[in-house]
Amino acid sequence: MKILVVADEESASLWDYYTPDKVEGIELIISCGDLNAQYLEFLVTMTSCPVLYVPGNHDTAYEKAPPGGCENIDGRIFVYKGLRIMGLGGSMKYKDGPYMYTEAQMRRRVLSAYPGIIKHGGIDILVTHAPAKGYGDMNDLPHMGYECLNGLLNICHPAYMLHGHVHASYMGGFKRETLHPAGTVIINAYDRYVFNFREADKKIIKRTILIKSILNYRS
Repeated sequence: MKILVVADEESASLWDYYTPDKVEGIELIISCGDLNAQYLEFLVTMTSCPVLYVPGNHDTAYEKAPPGGCENIDGRIFVYKGLRIMGLGGSMKYKDGPYMYTEAQMRRRVLSAYPGIIKHGGIDILVTHAPAKGYGDMNDLPHMGYECLNGLLNICHPAYMLHGHVHASYMGGFKRETLHPAGTVIINAYDRYVFNFREADKKIIKRTILIKSILNYRS
């Protein structure tokens, strides 16, 4: 499945200078946050595929006017053509805001997601706004990643994790893809990026193994 991921800055190529050939073959669009709702609405209107999204820390406008025609997957698992996609929006809390969470708060969000993960036999793609700690994040609090996301990756081993929040201009040596020790390919979706999810990447984890891994991690 050919997937387009977007985050943080509206791509002029896909909006101001859009032509159909730029999304040719795309079957799914995923937003990792901090994007104008009208941009996502444009993408879902001009393409023939769903647009899934999680909110970023700057997406407070979504509370009153969420992107029309798009699917909010924040805090839940969405299944599309057999692909199990889990969303966890927001960033590290550095001020008051609806999409900002402390490490403890995000950890509780992760824990509340495990029943759904067990029900679905795992997840294939984890979609977040903030990165996992140590993997594409920065040292300042606003751009620091979550340690609990590392735990989630180590338990579920999704094929991919998609995030935004850290722009290419924020650091030297920007890396689009990073391999996590859990075997997950982490993609920074800043601006736009296209990747292919292969059926061979799917992994079904037995319920008993998932429960044991979760209990071991929590103990």
